[in-house]
Formats: sequence, C-alpha cells, structure tokens
Amino acid sequence: MIRIVEMKAPHVPQVAALEKLCFSDPWSEESISGELNNRYSFWLVAEDDGVVLGYIGSQISFPEADVMNVAVYPDSRRRGIAAILVEALVRHLRSMDCTSLTLEVRASNAPAIALYEKMGFALVGRRPNYYRHPKEDALIMRKEWEV
Repeated sequence: MIRIVEMKAPHVPQVAALEKLCFSDPWSEESISGELNNRYSFWLVAEDDGVVLGYIGSQISFPEADVMNVAVYPDSRRRGIAAILVEALVRHLRSMDCTSLTLEVRASNAPAIALYEKMGFALVGRRPNYYRHPKEDALIMRKEWEV
C-alpha cells in the first residue's frame, strides 16, 4: 500500500538514486540531505513497504511555494503517484496559509504538462534555456487558491 510521508534521513539515498535515474542534472545526496535541515523546505515521498516510489520537494517563501523536483520511478508511473504527491503538498501548503504553488517543467514534457493542467496549474511564463542537458526552455506553471 502506498503511503505519503514527509521525507526523513533514511529516504535520502533512495531519493538521490531516483534523481540520478530521472534527471540529467540531478541533485546530489548531500544536497537532498541538506533539505532536511532547511526550515523553508518541505519534501514528501511516496513509499510502499519502505521503498520510495516517488517524491516531491518544495521551498516555501510565504505565502508562496515552489516545487523543486518531482519524480516517480518509471516502473511506477501512470499509477497516479505524481498527482497524489502534488495533492498532498498542496494540502500541506494550505494548512500553512500558503496561497500558491509554482513549478518549472520542460517544454517537451507533454505528460507532466497535461497532469499539471488537469490539477489546475496554469501557464504563467517561460524560462528560455533553463535546462542544460539537453538545453531546453522551461514552462512556468502556477496553481493558486484561497485560504
């Protein structure tokens, strides 16, 4: 059974491994571990029997928050895990009186863009050449709500 829990130190090696698998410019294990001590960070993991299937990391700058990264293991995709993680993050942010969540997504990542649009995110901008490997624009998407 999949559980969504706040990221703790034992999750960090699995999150770092997932970063390496999913991103061309992954965060290091040390960087991810550092987020545990950052009072402005909030990270969640989706786990099944102690195995991390996905995660979402955020930075909070009241009353706004930004998604740092979100990833799901390829074998676990298309099961709604990313949506569950985003929904859980939004619930947490609402409880803290945040009013919006912003993220960047590769312009070519049609499945992620479709998911974010379905979840109420709107396109608000573009960052040219934001991604380095390969070089690509990022779309800036934002979801807002009332508290």
